[in-house]
Amino acid sequence: MDSNCKSQRMALFAQVCREQRLPLTVQRRAVFEAVLGRDNHPTADQIYDQVRRSQPNISRTTVYRILDTFVRVGVVAKICHPGSAARFDPKTYQHHHLVCLHCEKIADFEDERLNGIDLPDVRKRGFRINDYHIHFRGICAECRTKRRAQVRPRAPAGRKAKR
Repeated sequence: MDSNCKSQRMALFAQVCREQRLPLTVQRRAVFEAVLGRDNHPTADQIYDQVRRSQPNISRTTVYRILDTFVRVGVVAKICHPGSAARFDPKTYQHHHLVCLHCEKIADFEDERLNGIDLPDVRKRGFRINDYHIHFRGICAECRTKRRAQVRPRAPAGRKAKR
């Protein structure tokens, strides 16, 4: 994220804090800057480890509470997928994700066609859809490369491999 975009996001963050009557504490600022500074959808523990470098007295619980507050007021998004720790995303606008089933890496994926799909009618279930994100699950290029490197060559036809 370039410095101009980051300063705009920090200004918006300060404005949201004022509107929500949230004190703009050193800890909140440090956590928000840590989320903004990463594009790998970090876990709360990764954010905690990063923030502790500049704020050694901050507790893990404080970081978790701050992240939950940020999600509630809409300055970060919480991304969850089965079998993985919750991740946090500074991009709160409509976009989607590619999720690696091996390393659990999450990459942003933007395609306007996905933003305009017709939503199902769920009123009979008493549900109202506010937003949606599509997660495409598969294997990332790095994991596929590692997997190919681990595959042992097969014995030539007609011969048995030595054990």
